[in-house]
Amino acid sequence: MMIRCLAIDDEPLALQQLVAYINKVPFLKLAAQCQSALEASAFLENDTVDAIFCDINMPDLSGMDFIKSLAAPPLVVFTTAYSEYAVESFRINAVDYLLKPFGMQDFQRAANRLRERLENAPANLSTNANSDVLFLKTDYRIVKVNIHDIRYIESMSEYLKVWLVNQSKPIITLLSMKKMEERLPKFFMRIHRSYIINLNKIQEVNKNRVILDDETNLPVGDLYKEPFQTYLENNFLGK
Repeated sequence: MMIRCLAIDDEPLALQQLVAYINKVPFLKLAAQCQSALEASAFLENDTVDAIFCDINMPDLSGMDFIKSLAAPPLVVFTTAYSEYAVESFRINAVDYLLKPFGMQDFQRAANRLRERLENAPANLSTNANSDVLFLKTDYRIVKVNIHDIRYIESMSEYLKVWLVNQSKPIITLLSMKKMEERLPKFFMRIHRSYIINLNKIQEVNKNRVILDDETNLPVGDLYKEPFQTYLENNFLGK
């Protein structure tokens, strides 16, 4: 198992040390390093990680408040020079709490706890064949999703973004498009190597674009044009 990590610390030397520790652990992979919670928040708008190593005392937005602000926070290990935050960190389900200055032995312990938590997590997708509900694992949380609320699903490397009705941010889960396709009912169709859509959410089809709303129009890939065209013809009313 390779664990993608985000390192956050406003002190350059502390961030450099944190990155060095991450690079020494074979099952950790550094996805990005940030010097503020705001920078980290911008990164997570377009990417995802399995774990965050995060300083607590930072200007503008503290590490604690940053983690609380995330809709689906990854696993987190807090790093700080102040022991008084320990209790609060575990209240928000932190995997570990590293008190500065910490050495490689303490960091390795935290890394091992991360791996153990992820290995013992439930499967990323479960459903009952007769149910309209999916359960998706997003980091260490299990989220219940009504299938009819799914607008479309977007592939993002090894992850999927599941876009829902009336939600501005997607649920991000580690899952393949193939496995998701196998679990979805017949009113979902793959129209592109990167997109599965809920056919009931289509507002308009314009040439090779499927329009779901004013802000969402998705391409139809060459490999998927024929089955999609067949669906349209079977449901077309007119001359």
